[in-house]
Amino acid sequence: MPEKNVSQFNRKFFDPEKRITFIGTGSLGGKAQSLADINNSLNESDDLNSFSNIQVNIPTLAVIRTDVFDAFMKNNNLYEIALSERPDDRISHAFQKAELPFAILGDLRALVNEVHSPLAVRSSSRLEDAMFEPFAGIYGTKMTPNNQHDADTRFKKLVEAIKFVYASTFFKAAKNYIKATKHKIEDEKMAVIIQEVVGQRHDDRYYPQLSGVARSYNFYPMSRANPEDGVVNLALGLGKTIVDGGLCWTYSPAYPTINPPFANVGDMLKQTQTNFWAVNMGKAPAYDPINETEYMNNENIIIADKDGALPFLASTVDKYSGRLAIGTGADGARILTFAPLLQLDDIPLNDCIKSLLNICEKAFENPVEIEFAMTFNDGKDADQKHRFGLLQVRHMVVSNDEIEISPDEFDKDSNLAASLKTLGNGLNESIQEIVYVRPEKFEAKYTQKIAYEIESINKKMVRENRDYVLIGFGRWGSSDPWLGIPVDWSQVSAAKTIVEATLENMNVELSQGSHFFHNLTSFGVTYFSVQFNGPHNIDWDWLNNQPAEEETDFVRHVKLDSPLQIKVDGRSGSGIINKP
Repeated sequence: MPEKNVSQFNRKFFDPEKRITFIGTGSLGGKAQSLADINNSLNESDDLNSFSNIQVNIPTLAVIRTDVFDAFMKNNNLYEIALSERPDDRISHAFQKAELPFAILGDLRALVNEVHSPLAVRSSSRLEDAMFEPFAGIYGTKMTPNNQHDADTRFKKLVEAIKFVYASTFFKAAKNYIKATKHKIEDEKMAVIIQEVVGQRHDDRYYPQLSGVARSYNFYPMSRANPEDGVVNLALGLGKTIVDGGLCWTYSPAYPTINPPFANVGDMLKQTQTNFWAVNMGKAPAYDPINETEYMNNENIIIADKDGALPFLASTVDKYSGRLAIGTGADGARILTFAPLLQLDDIPLNDCIKSLLNICEKAFENPVEIEFAMTFNDGKDADQKHRFGLLQVRHMVVSNDEIEISPDEFDKDSNLAASLKTLGNGLNESIQEIVYVRPEKFEAKYTQKIAYEIESINKKMVRENRDYVLIGFGRWGSSDPWLGIPVDWSQVSAAKTIVEATLENMNVELSQGSHFFHNLTSFGVTYFSVQFNGPHNIDWDWLNNQPAEEETDFVRHVKLDSPLQIKVDGRSGSGIINKP
């Protein structure tokens, strides 16, 4: 698409006529290009005009194009250390010592002279958000509070954040990820987005009341919903909670009033979001420019309640009856059910999301995933609208190959695993190796150690070009080690089928909004969810009887004489893994 509505930065950041501007030359990068494309569609569509009390737009941003990155790398002779095997912190420090090209410093100075509110400095690499290799969450994003009194400090912090994003191009996770693609790290170029943060300030915290990820295709439809009805994840605070795989609220846009399947109020108290991310606007932390969360705090929702941020998001447990009441009008424990939005529909959030998904699907001619943030009018200004900021849009990969699995193929002795909740589509009859977490050893407190053991085996498998089936417990890829094994994509990159299992007393919802999940679907990895109390189980006895090629404290690696047969029917969401 042509670069309509994208203008040269004229040293005026908040120009309502020029929401997307650029500095330098070269590519905008994948993420910024997608936003520029969809900005055209938003401006040309009338579908959002019906939401008279919601202002929908892309938060103001300036993109530093990729030629600036080229000059930065060349002028500072950074490729030698960038392409080396040195640790991330060494690479990061080398980048911090380097100088940005002189030609862009005047624009950055002008930007911080005008802007005194938080900025998100985000990656927009040339390869990022490609359809089949999306690089979701692979590169760094850094928040800067940008509220210091003197412009010199704001300028310095902005420059540090830009260098951090540049350095993240060459971190271990990015290098390992790119090995799974057809590209080389040497070919990557990074553009950087400097974007206003959608949110409101509450004392020393700045955050949106609502963040979300919406997908127009749902790999795990519940109840009456169909895959084409899509799925939405909602959370309080910055969207890091969702994209890192933390606890959030999941619902179908076709049935917004149907809650996730919690057993009771007590279950909801345990299984819903209790912490949120905010930008730290208070006392500066210790100097740490190579830390992505340097200026971010993780707070309890009790703080958000005191901030008055929950009226549109929470329900309250009646302390006498134990029942749940919508809203925050009474005393009692708050639960983030988002019922004021989804049950009462005073603000047409769900219809707004559906319209946006429809606009984006038409523009991209494909199922899409969007990320957004929202703040609400607190009623003090009747003319003020609720604000909905569209932060990102990317393609989804949905396979249409027809794989048939008949009902009598389930529950056979030949099944190693079977599930009616799978992700992906296709037939694989070439994998002979299985890496699995030993069920008798698994405890949530050891998930970080388990991640390291799996990473070690995965390195060997990548080096020797061997594929495997990975079996473990809890939510793979979660940043919360108590919900599952906190691997990133690079630590399991040779796994072609991943099984998520649960054990007795372990009930974890899948997270479709996470970056880990998006990369998984886009690479064609098949994914099985096997619940402990579900209709089908894993044949652990058979697995344990196979000779081990390698055995660590928590993980076992077996190599079979013949390949497994893995079948996943994406239409029905069912799949089986048959033993040789």
